Amino acid sequence: MATIKEVVTYLESFAPLSLQESYDNAGLIVGDYQNDVKGILISLDCTEDIISEAISNKCNLVISHHPVIFNGIKKLNGKTFVERTVIKAIKNEIAIYAIHTNLDNVLDGVNRKIGEKLGLKNLRILSPKKNQLRKLVTFCPDEQAEKVRSALFEAGCGNIGRYDECSFNVQGTGTFRALEGANPFVGKKGIRHSEQETRIECVFQAHLEGQILKALFSSHPYETVAYDIYALENYNQDKGSGMIGELTEEVEEKEFLKNLKSAMQTQCIRHTALLNKKVKKVAICGGSGSFLLEDAIKSGADFFVTADYKYHQFFDADKRIVIADIGHYESEQFTSELLKELLVRNFSTFAVRLTELVTNPVQYY
Repeated sequence: MATIKEVVTYLESFAPLSLQESYDNAGLIVGDYQNDVKGILISLDCTEDIISEAISNKCNLVISHHPVIFNGIKKLNGKTFVERTVIKAIKNEIAIYAIHTNLDNVLDGVNRKIGEKLGLKNLRILSPKKNQLRKLVTFCPDEQAEKVRSALFEAGCGNIGRYDECSFNVQGTGTFRALEGANPFVGKKGIRHSEQETRIECVFQAHLEGQILKALFSSHPYETVAYDIYALENYNQDKGSGMIGELTEEVEEKEFLKNLKSAMQTQCIRHTALLNKKVKKVAICGGSGSFLLEDAIKSGADFFVTADYKYHQFFDADKRIVIADIGHYESEQFTSELLKELLVRNFSTFAVRLTELVTNPVQYY
């Protein structure tokens, strides 16, 4: 049987907590990492009713997209729905885990699911993040280079886009002299030694630095390992906000809106003035995406599909793009499907259920 820790570790290998925005509160909010998982209930939000549903279905772990505790709690006396939800979860030994903006910011996360629902092709990150990558450079004897490379790849080095085990290697001559107290792998104490070595370079995600170094030190033959780590300013094309893609065929704007309404199961689309041109390229952002408008325009998108637009923000389209606000819940509702697919693919010792409740607080008349 898997523990909560094992489930959390897997989810965070897919969507690392380091990718959550500074205002967010993703991660294990309530519960003990060491408890066994008896069943998982997945929902967009975590409410009292969701906890009741988890109890009735014998699920002791609720995984929601939105954190039930967002701005912190100073008291637990049941005065708010947040406090009542947390109290009910604790009383019934139900853990609550949130996977929020970190899931928004990965290539195969929330926005790809939206793109797939809309039938978009060639999906890529709309606004890639900077300063997420590091480069490791190390040197080792030629004969041990493959062992070191393999260990680094296993630890997460060398992943670039849809490729892994990426590295650059060049041979050269290294020199060193072992001093008193040293225990050299090759060479003799007090005598300068020359060794044919391989310079290995590979990139890695910044949050993996600890495990990368552990793999390096455990696989490297030298007593003292020579290595460099460089911070890279490259845009990480696999991490960032929003997505953009293309329809297989151009469509009229009203036809796109009709298809959008159907695919995203929304009762209402608020949008800016139509521009009387065909729709081919579409930018998307689940949840509140107004901060990405300029990126959507620069990308050449015909439509920007998102949520939570305020009245005055609609003016910012300025006849350069059509903004389509489909609603926050509606834009992210299929995130639960994504999470279930991930968990079922990797765990088989417990049931994974999607909530049967609609937690959308917005009603339409």
